[in-house]
Amino acid sequence: MFLSEANITKHVLMEAVKELMRTTPLEKISIAMIVNACGLNRQTFYYHFQDKFAIVNAIFETEVVLRLEDRKCYQHWSDGLLQVLTHIASHQHFYKNAFQTPGENTFRTYFFEVAFSLIKGVIDELADTIEVIERDRAFVGQFYTHAFVGLTVAWVFTGCLETPEQMVHKIHDVVDGSMYSALVRFSVKQPASSKSRR
Repeated sequence: MFLSEANITKHVLMEAVKELMRTTPLEKISIAMIVNACGLNRQTFYYHFQDKFAIVNAIFETEVVLRLEDRKCYQHWSDGLLQVLTHIASHQHFYKNAFQTPGENTFRTYFFEVAFSLIKGVIDELADTIEVIERDRAFVGQFYTHAFVGLTVAWVFTGCLETPEQMVHKIHDVVDGSMYSALVRFSVKQPASSKSRR
């Protein structure tokens, strides 16, 4: 596949960050270190990326997110989840480093957004047959996203002791059925007496 000059430069910057993160915490990697590693200048860096976190996000987007567009549905959500966890398990050092970086605008924030998008797609499909307002759909989506992100981060920090397949199986056993039940409880058509027991 032919890459434009701009895409080649982006690729070089991403590879430089991946290499630096093998030995250096992302928190301590500077823009100077990145451009020096690939023979570019700061102006070129800022032409392509806002900061180093944008590069880490771009790596995940390129290697994972772009392949998940057809997984945002109930039938295939576990396949999408398996893709994500398999990739992370294969690059544990990189993602442990990325998750450890504190502050706003970090990879953990971006990872949450990606996971929420995947889960929200499933929720919207399930809610097609029941009437649930958007605010409540988002609440259910955030609940499951926080659970998934928390489990994933803990899994990475403990060295991915369980296989991606084992993780997906456990998550599927918890989520299967419960997500729809949660949406039913938020249904605006449900009698008031039932809603009071939520």
